[in-house]
Amino acid sequence: MFTRLVRRLASLGLVAMAAVPLASHAGLPTAVDGQPLPSLAPMLEKVTPAVVNISTKTRVQVRDPFFDDPVFRQIFGLSGSPRERVEQSLGSGVIVDAAKGYILTNNHVVGGADDITVTLQDGRDFKGKLVGTDPDTDVAVVQITATGLQALPMADSSKLRVGDFVVAVGDPFGLGQTVTSGIVSALGRNGLGGTGFQNFIQTDASINPGNSGGALVNLRGELVGINTMIFSPSGGNVGIGFAIPTNLSGEVMQQLIANGKVNRGNLGIDTQDITPRIAKALNLKDNNGAVVTRVSTGSAAEGADIQVGDVITAIDGKPLRNAQELRNAEGLLPLGSTVKLSVLRNGSTRDVTARLVPEKLATIDGAKLDARLAGVTFSELSQNLRGQGIGGVGVSAVRPGSRAAQAGLQTSDIVIGVGNLRVPDLRTLQRLAGVNPRQLVLVVSNDDGVRYVEIR
Repeated sequence: MFTRLVRRLASLGLVAMAAVPLASHAGLPTAVDGQPLPSLAPMLEKVTPAVVNISTKTRVQVRDPFFDDPVFRQIFGLSGSPRERVEQSLGSGVIVDAAKGYILTNNHVVGGADDITVTLQDGRDFKGKLVGTDPDTDVAVVQITATGLQALPMADSSKLRVGDFVVAVGDPFGLGQTVTSGIVSALGRNGLGGTGFQNFIQTDASINPGNSGGALVNLRGELVGINTMIFSPSGGNVGIGFAIPTNLSGEVMQQLIANGKVNRGNLGIDTQDITPRIAKALNLKDNNGAVVTRVSTGSAAEGADIQVGDVITAIDGKPLRNAQELRNAEGLLPLGSTVKLSVLRNGSTRDVTARLVPEKLATIDGAKLDARLAGVTFSELSQNLRGQGIGGVGVSAVRPGSRAAQAGLQTSDIVIGVGNLRVPDLRTLQRLAGVNPRQLVLVVSNDDGVRYVEIR
């Protein structure tokens, strides 16, 4: 009856006027035609106490060519200690274990932070302890010591269907806890950049900066995903948001709690997408699958007789469309898993099995390359990075006080050149490191960009 009345008033152009007396006399009715109005409030009363605000502080050293010059420091009476700036950021998290205080969030929210503060919905603040992070999936675990916590149960995200209703809870733009609703727009999204292994839930529930690490829940109030990123030309919500499914984040969380890091299995192969030219050269019917471009010695793939030029068309019976899907399958399966690969070679397909084993990366002591590199350990890049098209040599360790450390070389840097010569791999670095006895200039890259490091 109420619905028919509103429609009748609308047809007469009287809704705006009629709304005033209706609201002032009776408020919004609790039922229409004998049916209660639907509301998410009862469910959210159980969900929102488990969603927290996370604020971080990170101290970053500021390098200045003038400040680094000893003559400049002497003239202006400056001390030799490096300057710092403090970077602050805001994000969200989800309590998943009330007894132990474990909170799921994103690596990009807390990774590298010096101070972590967790604020509960009731206003209490706690210092957060970083249990572990996994940049490859953008998952992190923080722990707090507190009483009266409320956790969210984790649902089986594999049962999600496109069209299911979901609700996002987080702290966008630092405004305070905010709830938005939508549906599951797509499942299994990957190839978006930003992380190595991707199996995202796509949703049109509004997600904005600050929502990262927050909860995506179903209508039962169960956690189905951790909100992580948006696709937006403007930086704001346009209805395309992504969340890490709980089946993935939960597996990563268990490893982070147990080991502080994630141990991943590896087949020991590099692959690439099949272009029309490759398909023609290999006499393939279509561009689906991933062609093998490298097989590591002693790897699981070598043991399964996989060769360069083979095309992997399916893993565990699931057809592969491209190399990214194969990398996802490797990175998301538990260490020690046995997988079945469908391999196409010379027009015939055969099935082989291989066990995912830890990746072994070749390393070398910098002192063996050049005396100026003493205290540095260089390593081959992981298959995951190579699969993303990243080349170079990783810096896995730098001894404090070494010449390289004083020059600004850091762990996690990637050496991509020596002087004006490109360094695609460890073998090339070995050949080029001692070429110029007078000057050793490394070209390195990291998340902050590319820079030159001169080691004297």
